[in-house]
Amino acid sequence: MLFLTTIKLVLRSLLVNKLRSVLSMLGIIIGVGAVIALLAVGAGAQQQVLAHVTALGSNLIMIMPGQPKSGGVRSGAVETLKPEDAESILSQVPEVLRMSPVARGNGQFKYYGNNKQSSIMGVTADYLQIRNFQIGKGRSFTAGEIERRAKVAILGADTATDLFGDSSPLGEKVKINGLQFAVVGVLKPKGTQGPFSFDDQALVPYTTAMHRLLGVKYLSEIDLQIAPDANQANVQAKLERVLRVRHEIPDGKDDDFHVRNMAEMVEAVTSVARTFSLLLGAVAAISLVVGGIGIMNIMLVTVTERTREIGIRKAIGADDRDILIQFLLESILMSALGGLIGISVGAAIAALSSVFSGFAAIVEPSSVLLALSFAVCVGVFFGFYPARRAAALDPIEALSYE
Repeated sequence: MLFLTTIKLVLRSLLVNKLRSVLSMLGIIIGVGAVIALLAVGAGAQQQVLAHVTALGSNLIMIMPGQPKSGGVRSGAVETLKPEDAESILSQVPEVLRMSPVARGNGQFKYYGNNKQSSIMGVTADYLQIRNFQIGKGRSFTAGEIERRAKVAILGADTATDLFGDSSPLGEKVKINGLQFAVVGVLKPKGTQGPFSFDDQALVPYTTAMHRLLGVKYLSEIDLQIAPDANQANVQAKLERVLRVRHEIPDGKDDDFHVRNMAEMVEAVTSVARTFSLLLGAVAAISLVVGGIGIMNIMLVTVTERTREIGIRKAIGADDRDILIQFLLESILMSALGGLIGISVGAAIAALSSVFSGFAAIVEPSSVLLALSFAVCVGVFFGFYPARRAAALDPIEALSYE
């Protein structure tokens, strides 16, 4: 009963000074709202980046020429991978389900009066499954077309639209770097990844790209799809052994290639996104601390205003613990109410940011629990000193206070 009476006293004191109570909670409301909104934006950004990484392909491993250095510069010769390397990998590493050599470049595309620059990707038919591409219209390459270096192309959705408008490009001839290519297919739209658009490119047989379009003897990369249950680290070690033998690299010498697997890319993205979210949350938490200082200031004023009330309560039997609990509960209640309102405000801001930012901000239950817990802790921390000060008042001095 005594605790319920204390709760009633706390609520009554807050309702007597409604405006002051609301202004006291304002710092907590802003702080919690900022934490919820910023963490939601961070979680949404993480999900979007992970979706882009996943869109690269399922169970994907990429082999690149040269060795990466800080700043993205590769050391050593970058012309190290040949089609024969890809064939050796496919035959010697049983975990590899699909393989595609990749010869990458840029070219001038022309269809009557329409011209544009676009990416050229020399690949095999397996590249579509490795990189999660789907044919929207037409078909893919055949093994015979790859073997005889046929001049056939599969256009990205944007490339097809820029060149042909609303007309169907299937069966039409498009010039790529001055050579006539028959359009056999159009890819379904897939979107972008950073500055690169999956929809603004043309896929051609890698043999055609190397010998007819780009005039190169080496590959830009080798893309592999491994079995879903395969250990990516073990497969990567096997790939490295095969290529070191083929490239005659002695023990102790650096590889002239590097291997990237999907697990490493996902881990890197997750780590960066986690750091980003923690930074945003830490910045927003400063507002909570400022709000706590505001509550502490108001509570000190409240103790001074209610000195005679404290003296009367002590005179009729209330002990120091009762006074401490009363004022501490008042501080905690203000913080908790401010936290609940702040959660609603933060969720509303996250919803608005989803409309204007182009990606969904995700309000996670863990961030809501974290923000509310932190708000309550702020109430306890900054309310304890005023509550203890109220409890320590001498009843005789309190009763004689004007």
